[in-house]
Amino acid sequence: MTYKDYVAKIEYDEVNNIFTGMVINTRTVITFSGTSVKELEKEFKNSVEDYLEWCKEDGIAPEKPYSGKFNVRLTPQLHQEAAVKAGKMGISLNRFVERAIEREINEG
Repeated sequence: MTYKDYVAKIEYDEVNNIFTGMVINTRTVITFSGTSVKELEKEFKNSVEDYLEWCKEDGIAPEKPYSGKFNVRLTPQLHQEAAVKAGKMGISLNRFVERAIEREINEG
């Protein structure tokens, strides 16, 4: 499920006969639950709206789901090998890493 760029992971609890969800693309813990898909969707949206309202009331910026930037730690040797390979391909190291990630996602 997605709402305002917030993405939720849903699970079904067979013991309690309820769906539970959690926003997975923020560090902030945003959870919700429902006994039907319709109720789950409603509670997901309500939870995101509650979070945004809470941020507004406290005067803080809500955490934006993934900016598209992240740091990657590599061994110096792997860093060098990737940079050299990217150079040989005529692309930036950033584009090289982006392609590698895309390939893993598409093949996985």
